[in-house]
Amino acid sequence: MKKILKNYLFPIIVFVSIIIGTLIGVYAPNFAKEIKPFGDIFLNLMFTIVVPLVFVTIASSIANMVDLRRLGKIMSRMFAVFFVTCVISAIVMLVATIICNPANGTNISTEAGEVVEASNIGEKIVAALTVTDFSELLSRSNMLPLIIFTILFGIGISSLGEKGKKLAEMLNIASQAMMKVVKFVMYYAPIGLCAYFASLVSIFGAALLEGYIKAFVLYTVICVIYFLIFYTIYAYVAGGTKGIKIFYKNVLSPTATALATQSSLASLPSNLEATKNIGLREDVREVCLPIGTTMNMHGSVMGAILKIAFLFTVFGESFSGIGTFTTAVLIAVLSGMVMSGIPGGGLIGEMLIVSLYSFPAGAFAIIATIGIVIDAPATAVNVVGNTSSAMLINRLIEGKNWIKPIK
Repeated sequence: MKKILKNYLFPIIVFVSIIIGTLIGVYAPNFAKEIKPFGDIFLNLMFTIVVPLVFVTIASSIANMVDLRRLGKIMSRMFAVFFVTCVISAIVMLVATIICNPANGTNISTEAGEVVEASNIGEKIVAALTVTDFSELLSRSNMLPLIIFTILFGIGISSLGEKGKKLAEMLNIASQAMMKVVKFVMYYAPIGLCAYFASLVSIFGAALLEGYIKAFVLYTVICVIYFLIFYTIYAYVAGGTKGIKIFYKNVLSPTATALATQSSLASLPSNLEATKNIGLREDVREVCLPIGTTMNMHGSVMGAILKIAFLFTVFGESFSGIGTFTTAVLIAVLSGMVMSGIPGGGLIGEMLIVSLYSFPAGAFAIIATIGIVIDAPATAVNVVGNTSSAMLINRLIEGKNWIKPIK
């Protein structure tokens, strides 16, 4: 019992705080709005940590690599795992919507909606990968350019050989210091998450109406099933029964953070700590998790499938046929692996869905609302998907005996 309490006490405290926050949001919405600043403090701290954390962890990991061929090995395995797991998540939600389409019998007005202007996708991709000034790298709005620059910087240090060792060691120390900062901030998590979740429930609780509540219920149920079945399978493939044990032993904290903050970036520090406790190699976790935060979005992929099926039904189109299903899966994977890393990528992905299927302009309002409704479970699946994917990548690189004996 002492061992169980030691391992799960903090995640239990966090989940209890979220439940308390939910009750406050439902039964005392005015009070929830008053305590919102306590939640904002936590979220702002996490966002403040993200940029330096990503820089020092990735740069340190790559700079300390003796053999840069290992980096290529990690990256190739990483993209393969990301693509395969995103396709699997898309197929799971596709099957669910075929069996139970939440839009059946639902009439949704499309008159009021946000106008999304068409834009050049090529320009958006360039903006996603690069910035025009170094200072722009210091913003969490430009995570992909920051990651690309950091990788190049780490390679540059590593290529210096002996000359670069001192700088590599300094980055390693900085990385350890940042992880300590994460640990300190997480002590405040129960208070911050309670306040933030109370505010969210008080604001968005009434948004789950008619077809939207059906979509939320279906999506949440499938997320839970996907979490319990497929992430368990991934953990087993990565490390057998030991892999399952250490996965569930450490994944609760990032899950709670993701549910409360609805932000993959804000959950990154907690996820890095969790994968460290799981025992993943430092270079694997510090390269794959930051990149996965923008390119391995299982929840977003599943959400894209739900949006497509929803729109087909609402506008009286038949959501059936191999061609329709294949196109839906490809668009969903594109949304989860490419569009998610583009600033405003959610809207671009939704614009892509509407334009490719020639839906009317009012369709934007529908899928924007669905995006808000399913955001919390989608973020949790996104975050935990990165944890399980990192375990698979570690298994592919280190072999089957990478897990240390559980004490």
